[in-house]
Parts: sequence; C-alpha cells; structure tokens
Amino acid sequence: MEAAMLNCNPQQQHQALFIDPVRSVSLGPSTARIPPATVFLPRTHFPKQLSRLSTSRSFSSSFLGSRLREQSSKAARRASSRDLCCARAETAVDSKCVQADTAVDSKPTVLVAEKLGEAGLKVLRTLANVDCSYDLTHEELCTKISLCDALIVRSGTKVTRQVFESSRGRLKVVGRAGVGIDNVDLHAATEYGCLVVNAPTANTVAAAEHGIALLAAMARNVPQADASMKQGKWQRNKYVGVSLVGKTLAVMGFGKVGSEVARRAKGLGMHVIAHDPYAAADRARAVGVDLVSFDGAISAADFISLHMPLTPATDKVFNDESFRKMKKGVRIINVARGGVIDDEALVRALDSGIVAQAALDVFTKEPPVDNKLVQHEKVIVTPHLGASTIEAQEGVAIEIAEAVAGALMGELSSTAVNAPMVSAEVLSELSPYVSLAESLGRLAVQLVSGVRGVKSVKVIYASARAADDLDTRLLRAMITKGIIEPISDTFVNLVNADFIAKQRGFRIIEEKVPHDGSPQEPLESIQVQLAHVESKFASALSEGGDIIVEGKVKDGIPHLTKVGAYSVDVSLEGSLILCRQVDQPGMIGKVGSILGSQNVNVNFMSVGRTAPRRRAIMAIGVDDEPTKETLQRIGEVPAIEEFVYLKF
Repeated sequence: MEAAMLNCNPQQQHQALFIDPVRSVSLGPSTARIPPATVFLPRTHFPKQLSRLSTSRSFSSSFLGSRLREQSSKAARRASSRDLCCARAETAVDSKCVQADTAVDSKPTVLVAEKLGEAGLKVLRTLANVDCSYDLTHEELCTKISLCDALIVRSGTKVTRQVFESSRGRLKVVGRAGVGIDNVDLHAATEYGCLVVNAPTANTVAAAEHGIALLAAMARNVPQADASMKQGKWQRNKYVGVSLVGKTLAVMGFGKVGSEVARRAKGLGMHVIAHDPYAAADRARAVGVDLVSFDGAISAADFISLHMPLTPATDKVFNDESFRKMKKGVRIINVARGGVIDDEALVRALDSGIVAQAALDVFTKEPPVDNKLVQHEKVIVTPHLGASTIEAQEGVAIEIAEAVAGALMGELSSTAVNAPMVSAEVLSELSPYVSLAESLGRLAVQLVSGVRGVKSVKVIYASARAADDLDTRLLRAMITKGIIEPISDTFVNLVNADFIAKQRGFRIIEEKVPHDGSPQEPLESIQVQLAHVESKFASALSEGGDIIVEGKVKDGIPHLTKVGAYSVDVSLEGSLILCRQVDQPGMIGKVGSILGSQNVNVNFMSVGRTAPRRRAIMAIGVDDEPTKETLQRIGEVPAIEEFVYLKF
C-alpha cells in the first residue's frame, strides 16, 4: 500500500493513510496513485479491523460502509481542521484538472433519480441523506453525482460511463429498482469501483398477474368492448370471445415469472406446457407442467405466454419461421422483453390469421414510435405495466433500499451484479484459469439440447497442490457465469454465483484430484460435466449421459483438450466448429475448402480420434461467423455424421 500526503500539518503527516489506490493523480510536486476525492483520516481514529483491511490491495472502497463514515466523522469533529489533511485536492480525471472539495459528513448521500415508494425512502433515511431529484437531464445527473455516495434509478435513467467519471470516485453503489440493468454501464461501474445491485424478486407476482390479466382480457375482448360502449354502442355479437378452460398454454421461459403464470393458468383449468431448456424437469413437474421442445410448445399451443430473457439466442426468436409452425388462431401474450418478437413478422402473422390476437406489455423500443402493432385492431397493449402494482412498487422500493443500505454499510448483497471481491494475489495466479473456466462453462451449455435442463454440474480440478491450498471460489463462479449467461440476462459474479445457481435449480459439485506436476502451477486441468442431459452433439456425451468438456492453460492461453471421450487441442478463442466424422483421408481439406470458398478464415484445426480409420472429432477454430448455408454444406459432406457451431 502506497501512501500520499496533501497539504497537511507536518506533525500529522505520519498518521495519514488512504484507501484503495486506483489511479495516478496530480498532487503538486509529486504523483501518487490515489482515487479521486479520497478521504484522509488520522490513523489513530481508524477502525482497527478496517486498518488491517486497508493494507490489502483487494479491499475496495466500493464496500466501505457508513459505519466507517460515522466513526470517521466523529473523529473529524474531534480533530482540528488541520488534522483532516484533505481540505482541497487537485485531481486529474481524463487529463482535465478539476478542484475537488472533500468534506466528511455524518451520513452518506443517496440520490434517488426516479420515483421510489415511501417505504424504501424510509429505509434509506435511517442511515443516509436522501436527495429525491426526479426527471434530471443527463447533464444535471452528471453535475449532482459528484456529491453522492449512492444512486437509485429505474429504467428511465441512463447511468453511463460519463456519470461514473463525473462522480470523481465518490459513487459507491448504484441501485436499479427493478430487474433489468441494461441502462447501467456495468463495465464502467466495475472500472470505477462501484457496486451495482438490483431488485429481482419483488415484482415477480405482479408481472405474472399482469400476464394473466392480458390473457383473460384478450380472450374476452375486454378492451375493445369497453371502448365500444364508451362510444355509445351495444355490440354483444361483435365481441364473442373464447374460453380458457381446456385450452393449452405454452409458457416460453420457466423462470420466476413463467412458473407463477403457469400456477395461475392451471387454476383457470388450462393445460400448461413449458419450454425452457435450462429449467429442471422436477421443478416443472411440481407445478404440474410438462417441459417440451421449442417447436413442440409453439405447435401445440392455443395460447403462448412469453417469459424469456432477451439474449442473442432469443433475439427475434418469434419470427416468420416460428409463426408458420403455430396453430392457426393462436394467441400470444408478451410481458417479458419486446425484442424476442420480430414486430414485422407478427404483423404479417396477424394479418394472415395465423395469430388471432396478441397482448403486449413490452416493445422493442419504449415508448414505441410509429409501431404498427400498437394500432393493430387485433392487438391489445399496455405501457410496460408488468411491475405496476402498489404492492410491487413498495416491495421493489424496500428491496432496493435495503440492498443499497447494506452496500453502504459494507455488506454484500445476493443481488449484486458486478465487482467480485478477490485478492490481487489469487486473481493474478488464477487469471488464465478464470478465462478457461468461463469458456468451458459457456461451451458445455451450448452443447445442451432437449427439455431435461441442467440440474447438476460437476467440476474436477486436477492439481499438484493440496486440496486446501487451492481457492476455487472464483473458478466456480466463472463456470456458473459461463453456463448461465449465454441463456439468460442474469449477470453472474463471485458475489452471486451460488445464489444464481440455486435459483436456476442446479447445484455445482467440486472435486479436486491429485496430479503429478509442479505445485508452482495452481492447476493442470479443469473438467466440466453436465449430468444427465441431452446434447446436440452426441460425441460430447459420456457413456453415463453426461456432457464432458476439459481444458488446460498452455502458454497463458486457455485450450480445449477433451470433448466426451475424444482428445483435441484447440485454443478457446473466437468460434469453434466441432464435427464427428469417419476418419479418412481428405476430410480436413474438404471442410477447409468449404470454409475458404465462403471467405471464412480458419485459425486452427485439430483432430482427435479413438483409433485410425474409425470415428474422429475435428475441431475447427474460425475468425468469421459462417452462414447457415456454409454450415449446411459442411453437414452435407458424406463422412460427417454430426456437427455443431459454438461461440465463446
């Protein structure tokens, strides 16, 4: 830990210290690494436990709490102005010099930038000064944020990199009153040492209830009939609806909201099926729901309710091709994310009669502008009201207030979505293995198909070190991150990995096995097993039905070394094509020629086989994403029995 002095009383200089050096700033004649607007305190008044922690480079000021501020402010009141040693510091941020006045207050300041329930404000006021300033422009937010320790927003406020830069290092926590955090720049938050928390549970029931409300209103034409009567009309025959009893509802996405919708639909006498390749089958059975394939769900449904996250895999997943597979006259409800539906394709499906009606609470762009669906006579719409109940708003307010208050007090929240805390020593040693762990998790989950879902994950670490000398918490978290993030909009880190895994209904079992090698290297290899799942690439399965992928670090680069029973050796970078083939001459040339003819650059190729002239796996790393037509041509090569395209 370095130390730096400002214009202090010389007799006090030996007592000054600072916390968490993060960048170089100008201090007049000399330069030292300190965060902007760091508060300097006399060491004699510093809490004993935090004084110890301050010597560790891993201790972040993001997690310093109000307890520290309260003790330090009492010390400050007892000390003279010269003892504070921090009257004014000239701070360099992005090559621009600004004057930062640093004052020690008895309480942290929380800026509430969007309306928050009174119950949540009451929680905050017990430990903080609360500034409720709504409808701020981005420029106004950037101006105010340098005086705030915490910020609470909903979906309407963009917390950009500029906001974090403008905070000059003071902003400790951002709370998102709701689930989605796409309006917060997480990379910038982490870079500036700011914890981000959300409130993912309080509005679950409200969103489910709104989905059911739209379902019933659509089935019985309630909005249209109401509008007709308000125009003085009495049109009973025009608004004949359909019954819900005995109809099949397909719940697309069996998470918290989806499962609650399923429970309520069962109570209405509906037959409920669901699609979620990553949900546990026993969890669905407990609700009386059968998990089926995507095509099986949409082709059998009378009603389809969407509850899936918006990810690259689900972006516009409901498109022309999907609508052609549905029953004529199907009805669709969306209270999840607007982007999962191709708007133009839905308009065509409505006009052709494939889709009889749609009920939408969410849109690709909000508020929607010149959206044909909003004006369509077969569509009922609401302005993103899924979480808009008095009870949900109060619950969200309390949940986010408690999370923010806890963070300011130095506590870690299970809803934290960034900034894992790990010592610099462990991080430095495990850095290449962190990338390997995430890539193996990401690779394994992309091999899953079918409806069983991931229920159990086993991780085997081979190491020459004693088991208790190997800290695998970060690796476990990164494997969880790799498994979950490709199929969810949930952010996973060291703080919330175990919580998220449990929430998703699967457990991670770790095993450490001895390996003859140098204990100087923390690991020889990592193997990830997904137990009892179906795979889109059968060669990745063991005899027991587990997907197996294994890797190691070579020259600082993560490598894939095993898929199922096949040994390979390819770097885990970019994208990968795996092919199972008959081992015969010319196969590498055939596949390479197909890729080359389509201007797809191959950066490596490896073949693993069990015996000559039998079956083999060819692993091909590519720099460019192949088109569907290119992949189809590879699959048409006679000796290739199966293949899969994977992204890292």
